Amino acid sequence: MKKRYLMAAAVGALVACFALVNSVQAETFKTALSLAITGPTSDAGNPYSKGAEDYVKYVNDTKILGDNKVEIDIRDDAYKTDVTKRNFEEFLDNGIVVYLNYSTGSTLALKKDFEETKMPTIPASFHAGNLVDSNYVFLPIVSYSGQMIGLAEYVAKNHQGGKAKVALFIHPSAFGRGPVEDTKKAIEKGLNIEIVEVVEHGKDLDNTATIQRLLSEGVQYVITHTVQSPVATLIKGAEELGVSAKSFGEKGKLTFLGAHYTGGNDLIALAGTAAEGFLWTTSYTLTSVPGPGTDLQLMVAKKYGRDENTANSHNYANGMMVAQVAVEAMKRVLDSGKKVSKETIYEALNGMNGANAYDPKTTVGPVTYSKTDREGVDTLQLYKVAGGVFKAEGAPFVPEYVAKIK
Repeated sequence: MKKRYLMAAAVGALVACFALVNSVQAETFKTALSLAITGPTSDAGNPYSKGAEDYVKYVNDTKILGDNKVEIDIRDDAYKTDVTKRNFEEFLDNGIVVYLNYSTGSTLALKKDFEETKMPTIPASFHAGNLVDSNYVFLPIVSYSGQMIGLAEYVAKNHQGGKAKVALFIHPSAFGRGPVEDTKKAIEKGLNIEIVEVVEHGKDLDNTATIQRLLSEGVQYVITHTVQSPVATLIKGAEELGVSAKSFGEKGKLTFLGAHYTGGNDLIALAGTAAEGFLWTTSYTLTSVPGPGTDLQLMVAKKYGRDENTANSHNYANGMMVAQVAVEAMKRVLDSGKKVSKETIYEALNGMNGANAYDPKTTVGPVTYSKTDREGVDTLQLYKVAGGVFKAEGAPFVPEYVAKIK
């Protein structure tokens, strides 16, 4: 009897020892996100924040990192760079191992901080200038420049008769202006379009004068790079004037195209029938197109009680995806037997290439990074509004002139 008791006690002590070891080994890895949940661009920032938040919850609830946990500190900076900087400094004090930033302005302003602190950073801004003189910024997908060039290539390939006359309708900021010079460089390399005018929009609700001027200059295509609201105002104005092209490149009419933040379901909700035929490019999968990415996005959104608009937002997918990349880097560090830190996260991100590329399913191509290439997903998908829904137009593609201007 005594021997049985001693054996049971020994087994119990051993189990307790293992439990103690496991509890000690389990860690919490900290990340953070500062973005515009309120203020300018909050229509994108709000669902973006929810996508990042929900994916982290999903990681913890489904034990993707085993008993380890991920903690994400999400703060509203209302699109104010000084607030973003203050948030980032506090995040550093809290011991983050990877940082998720948001705006173009704050990413540019904090680039030196990221370098000095050696903090791997994944922003919501796809501005190519974020990568200049920078080693620690990793773009999630094709840059705005690549997206604009991809749209310009589509125009050049599908326009009938001579050189296509194009206007660029852009946001009045570094975010909007960034791709203009790169698009002009592509033209210098042989891209067969003519940029007739670059329009920096204001807050006007009437674009009649702008539309009439572009038509008088022979413009047939307007490539937009801003956010949804001004694009909705522009294309509604064209519809009211009866000058929206019913088919691509219709003479005497305007065909509208746009890069990532111009489109999505929010544009359709704002513009209604005026959105019909709008051509839009991004690297994200859409819930209107069935596939593994759609299934994952809708499952996560449902699990955490998100409303239909949020669940189907490409900005929700965007927020999910940056969290996916950060978590995947953590997982790879753990799988290699190393300790998760900003240094090992940086190493893991730079190793996402070749056979080690990462497919998050929420994008139309894999994420690939290296020390010489920190632009994540290289492929784009063109979408077109048909019957009030964005549908895929052709297969995913890589803009060919991007490589020519580097």
